[in-house]
Amino acid sequence: MHNTSFKGLLTAGAVFAATTLAYAHGDVNPQPVDTAGLPETGEEWLTENPYRASEVGEEVWRKAVEIGSSGYNQNCARCHGLEVVSGGLAPDLRFLEAEEYGDEWYVERFRTGYTQNGITKMPAFGELLGQDAAWAIRTYIETRPDGDAMEEVSDELKEMRDQLAGYATDANGADADAIRARLTEIAGSIETLSGAPVADSVAYRAANLIDGTSDAYKSAAETLTIGLSAAH
Repeated sequence: MHNTSFKGLLTAGAVFAATTLAYAHGDVNPQPVDTAGLPETGEEWLTENPYRASEVGEEVWRKAVEIGSSGYNQNCARCHGLEVVSGGLAPDLRFLEAEEYGDEWYVERFRTGYTQNGITKMPAFGELLGQDAAWAIRTYIETRPDGDAMEEVSDELKEMRDQLAGYATDANGADADAIRARLTEIAGSIETLSGAPVADSVAYRAANLIDGTSDAYKSAAETLTIGLSAAH
């Protein structure tokens, strides 16, 4: 796992931002995030992420990741990059520690935004999107997988994708338990860059789709196809 310091990235990002004022974010209208299905967090802002699996269970955690993905891609990807892979315009949030320091920095920036030399680099999302959306996006961000680890298993995942695509039309000979177990094993080898215990990798997503039906094999194959394409 990479040991890149998020504080170091913030410093580098600040230097870079000074030369990219034309990319101000203030002219972008925040898009609402549908948080239905998540426990409400209340009016008083929390300082720690309440949607981690250790706090709410895996099912709610998965829902938070799903909602957070949508919220992030609508409101954050323009500056912080698709799949949270920054192109340098803004800090790479994959490295933001999945612990108290990271939570405090994140929620403060989310609520109040960031202005530099009188130009809004990041809007204040707090009142616009609300706390539930904030922590769902945080949950998605901290579960991003290590790209290098994904690269190491990409060849095997491509082989499994092709196998699953075949089982989608003819499931004879398919061993759903074995396929799910191998995908789960691969998923377990992929770390996050934040230190969060579980990476929401395509292997993890595909493993949770397998139930022995043709539709599930098709969905898992499509998940791997899209995820592996996005990784490049």
